[in-house]
Amino acid sequence: MTATEPSIHNNQLPVTQRTKIKRLPQRGDYDRDLIYSILDEGLICHVGFTVDRQPFVIPTAYGRVGDRLYIHGSPASRMLRTLQKGIDVCVTVTLLDGLVLARSAFHHSMNYRSVVIFGTATVVSDVEEKTEALKAFTNHVVPERWEQVRPVMHQEVAGTLVLSLPIQEASAKVRSGPPNDDEADYALPIWAGVLPLRMVAQTPIDDPKLSSGLSVPDAICHYQRGQSPD
Repeated sequence: MTATEPSIHNNQLPVTQRTKIKRLPQRGDYDRDLIYSILDEGLICHVGFTVDRQPFVIPTAYGRVGDRLYIHGSPASRMLRTLQKGIDVCVTVTLLDGLVLARSAFHHSMNYRSVVIFGTATVVSDVEEKTEALKAFTNHVVPERWEQVRPVMHQEVAGTLVLSLPIQEASAKVRSGPPNDDEADYALPIWAGVLPLRMVAQTPIDDPKLSSGLSVPDAICHYQRGQSPD
């Protein structure tokens, strides 16, 4: 695919016809570190693809290792069976940071950070890479969890289908800050502002079959996703 604009520097992903932000382009960003930070904070991605001219969008968990995004599941999964044939996909991740409440209904909005990735997913057959991807999935949910659980068994690795998607054609889009009202509306006696939102973990609940004397690991006691930016 041909980029429509050159990279600004090494940390910038090339802008392509598919990733170029057309609506509110000032919110677009192609910085690799920003894209990775959004992916690392998110938990669920939505995978879009087309089969026999029928569009599908499927939510699933994911993990990132370097410049690759991994998704996984059962070999019986229709989505994974379809994607392993090498069709184009679109993967999106969105973080909601706040509700933007304006003086008019028209200018209500949301503060968010999102990433869109285009590409072709390929099957991971190398056992070492596959295991590393499974580790990434696990530690993406809760840091250090892979090191705390029993070692993965060969049949578990063999029974899991893992797909790899290069993060080469991607863009971020971010909205932050207060509402943008019409100039004439700022004098109206109507409260306006931002209601920040973030994911908050609650008290862990022991498995009823948990062996006695086991305490909750620190990574779970102090679990917290990334803070919303100012």
